[in-house]
Amino acid sequence: MQDSRPSLRRRTALAMLPAAALVASGHVRAQARVFPDKPIELVVPYQPGGGTDALARAYADAARKHMPQTVLVVNKPGASGAIGWQDVISSRPDGYRLAIITVELITLPPLGMARYNWDDLAPIAQLNADQAAITVRADSPWNTVEDFLAAAKVESGKVSVGNSGTGSIWHLAAAALQDKAGVKFNHTPFQGANPAVLALMGGHIDAVAVSPAEVTTFVQAGKLKTLAVMAEQRVKGFEKVPTLKERGIDLVIGTWRGIAAPKNTPPEVIAYLKTASEKIANEASFREVLDKQNLGFVYADDKAFRKAITEDAAYFKTLIGKLDIKNV
Repeated sequence: MQDSRPSLRRRTALAMLPAAALVASGHVRAQARVFPDKPIELVVPYQPGGGTDALARAYADAARKHMPQTVLVVNKPGASGAIGWQDVISSRPDGYRLAIITVELITLPPLGMARYNWDDLAPIAQLNADQAAITVRADSPWNTVEDFLAAAKVESGKVSVGNSGTGSIWHLAAAALQDKAGVKFNHTPFQGANPAVLALMGGHIDAVAVSPAEVTTFVQAGKLKTLAVMAEQRVKGFEKVPTLKERGIDLVIGTWRGIAAPKNTPPEVIAYLKTASEKIANEASFREVLDKQNLGFVYADDKAFRKAITEDAAYFKTLIGKLDIKNV
């Protein structure tokens, strides 16, 4: 008589079916995951309150209309930006931890102040460009940049100029002005432009060499006055402020800001972030914040941004060597 019970092999195969089905369905779900399926962290390598922080928060707010997940702004200040960037460089390259990058990304390595290379981060989009400016308190005795430089010449090394950290673009800007004008400043570093501006407001330093965007609120309130901008032409919102070129000093220097991801982030993730960033950059609310803050809007996609960074890296390496900035 033939045994009608299933064979051991068949019983084993039948028992494995539910588990196999679960594995298969889990595999399908894993394949179906679409970036982003959780919040994205955007690291700002400076203290809250400055132009970089303002841009990051405007980006995060505008992203609500164009991304299914929240963009969370995380401030990681220190070492003129190097701490925040190293944090992102060391993170998993999956697109969930991004950085706001500024020109300091390329100025710190040649100064020996950072161990990374700038291309350890993959550019996604440029969103801004701003020039440096010299700003003092409203009650300062200096009403022109000539007055300011004359005082620095008489009191060599005593006029204190705040910046956003040693090796920062605003430090380089003041050092370059010092070189062009034949004067000597007392360069005073802070963990971001906003702390430097607050120190100026409190009377702890004599001036700052930061962007107009980072002093605009206090200038409009009549508490600070900007003496000159280091730009090719006068800056929107500061039309009454002359350029250094108008005052016979041939110096144009400033920063840019944009979004970047860790190197080796998947191309499809970069493509998604690039498309989303272009939409965010064109969002009215984003532009309004930049206008209100006097942050200059400049957009470039990943390829154009990478090209500009490469060119600037060569320029600033040469400038740093010329200024001997390590000893300034």
